[in-house]
Amino acid sequence: FVDRQCHFECYHATLHDMFADPPADSFTMEGMGPGAGNAAAKQEQARQNAEKQETQKNSMLSQILDQEAIVRLNNLAAAKPEKAKMAEATIINMARRGQIAGKLSDDGLKQILNRVSEQSQSKTTVHFDRRRNALDSDSD
Repeated sequence: FVDRQCHFECYHATLHDMFADPPADSFTMEGMGPGAGNAAAKQEQARQNAEKQETQKNSMLSQILDQEAIVRLNNLAAAKPEKAKMAEATIINMARRGQIAGKLSDDGLKQILNRVSEQSQSKTTVHFDRRRNALDSDSD
């Protein structure tokens, strides 16, 4: 009976060792070298920090903007993400400076969006070099 018990325990321990997850500190990526685990940890930390900042930003915006303004900003983010990020940064900065009292309405958001739009517009100019065109037409 003792031999059977030992055999069962040894077999069970072997199965457990075969299918158990390795300890986290013993995991290394093959072919990546000893610093790969550290790089993965840093990347995970950066992702968590970005997620935390995004959550804080959304929380602040929900406190600053009324419901219609939030809907408008979300629609803008779907269509023009760069412009929406600029508007969000402007709104948060204005709130931190105390320039926004109470909840910002949809009309107030429209005014801020117009200002952001004016700042971000790039003016395209086209210049013709008439001398080059004149030289080309003389050679015909």
